[in-house]
Amino acid sequence: MSGKQNGLETVVHSRTPLMESDNLRKSDRDLIMTTGGDKSGRTGDKILKVLKSNLLIILMIIAVILGLGLGIGLRDIWSPYETRKIFYLRFPGDLLMNMLKMLILPLIVSSLITAMGSLDTNASGRMGLRTVVYYMTTTFAAVILGIILVVTIQPGNKGEKNITKAGAPKEAEPLDALFDLIRNCFPDNLIESTFQKQETTVGKRTVIIKGSSTSNVNQTLVTLASNITSNLTATNATDDGTSIVVETMKVTKASGMNILGIVVFSLFLGGVLSRMGADGAPLVKFFECLHVATMKLVTLVIWYSPVGIVFLIASKLVEMEDLGTMFEQLAYYMVTVLSGLFIHALIVLPIIYVIFTRKNPFTFMAGMIKAILTAWGTASSSATLPLTMRCLEENNGVDPRVTMFVTPIGATINMDGTALYEAVASIFIAQYIGQDLGVGEVIVVSLTATAAAIGAAGVPQAGLVTMTIVLTAVGLPIDEITLILSVDWFLDRFRTAVNVLGDAFGAGIVEHMSRNDISKALDSELEVPKEQRNGFHPPETDRQDKLDTRM
Repeated sequence: MSGKQNGLETVVHSRTPLMESDNLRKSDRDLIMTTGGDKSGRTGDKILKVLKSNLLIILMIIAVILGLGLGIGLRDIWSPYETRKIFYLRFPGDLLMNMLKMLILPLIVSSLITAMGSLDTNASGRMGLRTVVYYMTTTFAAVILGIILVVTIQPGNKGEKNITKAGAPKEAEPLDALFDLIRNCFPDNLIESTFQKQETTVGKRTVIIKGSSTSNVNQTLVTLASNITSNLTATNATDDGTSIVVETMKVTKASGMNILGIVVFSLFLGGVLSRMGADGAPLVKFFECLHVATMKLVTLVIWYSPVGIVFLIASKLVEMEDLGTMFEQLAYYMVTVLSGLFIHALIVLPIIYVIFTRKNPFTFMAGMIKAILTAWGTASSSATLPLTMRCLEENNGVDPRVTMFVTPIGATINMDGTALYEAVASIFIAQYIGQDLGVGEVIVVSLTATAAAIGAAGVPQAGLVTMTIVLTAVGLPIDEITLILSVDWFLDRFRTAVNVLGDAFGAGIVEHMSRNDISKALDSELEVPKEQRNGFHPPETDRQDKLDTRM
């Protein structure tokens, strides 16, 4: 104790002559002052750092509050039927929606091709296959869970249904919708699929069967027509013959982006480039650069989003006739999403972990608590990645070679929470506007939500961008995303925590299943890409630069 006091006295007494020296540089004086223990300065720096790191979420909360205040205030002045005023009020929000739509195509193509093309299947062998299969399976399971919950709870149907905005129901059989789904996966024109998709159109036409009267009608033709369609009806008999109405079916082009076709093409192209190895590396590098550039644009849009959110929420509140019903539906929506996230995190993922490892999943989760809390606080899985790896290695004893290979892939393609949220949100919006989704459209939601989650960046509010992909795929109005903007900032933190937990369980499962490969030949078989290693070694910053672009 005396030694520490003497040392402290030495530092304190030595400050006076040094501070009085005319030759002392300002930087030295600042350093000595810091050494002296300026706690107030350090506290201020910490507060400033926290505010800076959470500036976006603070702005989002402020935007929600301002939007609610502005909307409620204008309701006392404007009528919900003053369309022109509401239209002008929504203009900054319309700009946000347009920018989100603009980013759909480059985001899908660049992210999926980069994710698939960067998987060196020859180098990683069975470990890479296990990693991808696990992430795809859990993401799709999260989507199915979300669909089951939202269809069961039906948060959008609480209160009176807003049927005024619902589109006309489509006259198509479930089998037709399934065929349309498969047909759109393989578009005949890739460029055309960026703004058109194929769909089956059912109609009727009148066919006149020649004959002088009904008794002279060729019964063979009538029987043949009856076998072709069950909707055949004889309408009338004339001197020229008998007219019948038959069902017609043809594939037509409908307005709207063919998301499924673009997703399937991108996945196949990325897989082929991965198999090509060095020959496909230049094209993979091109799409990687495109992805980085797109993410920079996404970052700009996300920083503009608080401005757009203010006016989107305000305009939505002004045009709503019954605010109580809307808030009730939002409350049920939040309960649905949070229920799905907790079920997936506390039941589904632990069960999968137990099945493959026969270990206690909650002990594993306890070791990840720091990473989970950091993910909840930052709402960014990319920012949490280094801490995720540290918790896996130090607390749960996962082999570092496995974490360096598995977790970067998980931060890119494994977004269980985001996928569940997008499935729930899209069907909730359909319920709210009174548009019934058929079996085929629900299948489209499940597939596109899974694919969109793969392309979701690990940055705050990225789910807001990919949400537009799912809505576009099923023909729902993107403008209705305003309904969930007021609570998205809160739900984003929970789904990010679920994303990180899914990455962690994946690393534990893959290590357990690959333990023989690790003990025998991992050093020679598994070559972790240099760009993935560098993010976790300070002297090399290539990977860190890429993470910074996502943050």
